[in-house]
Amino acid sequence: MPFTLATWNINSVRLRAPLVSKLLTEEAPDILCLQECKSPVDKIPFDEFAALGYTHMVARGQKGYNGVAILSKLPIEDIGDQDFASLGHARHVAGRLENGTVIHNFYVPAGGDIPDREKNEKFGQKLDYLSEMRDWFHGDKPQKSILVGDLNIAPREDDVWSHKQLLKVVSHTPIEVEAFTDVMAAGNWADVTRNDIPEGQLYSWWSYRARDWDAADKGRRLDHIWASEDIASAAHSSRILRSARGWEKPSDHAPVFASFDL
Repeated sequence: MPFTLATWNINSVRLRAPLVSKLLTEEAPDILCLQECKSPVDKIPFDEFAALGYTHMVARGQKGYNGVAILSKLPIEDIGDQDFASLGHARHVAGRLENGTVIHNFYVPAGGDIPDREKNEKFGQKLDYLSEMRDWFHGDKPQKSILVGDLNIAPREDDVWSHKQLLKVVSHTPIEVEAFTDVMAAGNWADVTRNDIPEGQLYSWWSYRARDWDAADKGRRLDHIWASEDIASAAHSSRILRSARGWEKPSDHAPVFASFDL
């Protein structure tokens, strides 16, 4: 069963519902995973998306913060969520397609501004969240699984605009990259995007603070698509829809796509 999947930190699904509809209409992925929905589940404009053919949704939400949702043209079963680091946040949900493929949608904590858990509680929460992800996948190896989401870490030197200047900036610090790598290794996950696009600068996020984000191009690759080892070879056609960052009243993230033949 071939299908195309996209992941996008939408930064408020209600505020940016027109952009979601634009993406669903113009790009038509079979599955769209959203993060930072900032909405209770019952307030997500599901009817608007269902009218475009996305008649299935698995979601976790909360008012004003966090929130994850999987919109799908394909039937998908809700198979639960995990509250890593016991934060009580809506940061993970999982669904299973009819062919048995499991999709994990994650929104990893951003971690605040100071990369020191003693001075910044949020950074400690991020590291704890990643540690518990690692332990979970180590104890329950994923099979026929896809993990997507805003993982809030740009792991490679060419996943940021300046490796040297961002080494002490949250999202690219060595301790975060090590934690990211440990999560991948624990589940034998493959980085689908970089398997398809192995070389060159690659970003999915550009700060709102830049007057001209496109010209400055000081981006980071914070959004990821992984596949479990047994299906990694079925993934292909990865891309990042950079143009979406320039849409009217955009998210600061761009959608990331991949296709699978399963």
